[in-house]
Amino acid sequence: MADFDEIEEARKLLGLGEAATLKEIKSAYRRMSHRYHPDRHAASGTDNAEIMKRINWAYELLMGYCTKYKYCFRQEDVARAYPEEEAFRVWRDKWFDSI
Repeated sequence: MADFDEIEEARKLLGLGEAATLKEIKSAYRRMSHRYHPDRHAASGTDNAEIMKRINWAYELLMGYCTKYKYCFRQEDVARAYPEEEAFRVWRDKWFDSI
């Protein structure tokens, strides 16, 4: 298991914010892979093979972390994940209570 510093480094390497969905992680990986893949940019003077190894490491680390992450399904956690739906539910419930 990775420690926080490794996860932070991987997140920054892929250009992700402090919170990201799986879709955003995959998209960032594809974007960086396209940019630095050594077969695609062999003529450039940079060491794209080494950069690509770091990008692959970052992606594997973050995906492993997400795979092992335990999700909580308590009502307050679900409401935090979907704030607009929670606000609508509260509004709807109060509206029906006033009838």
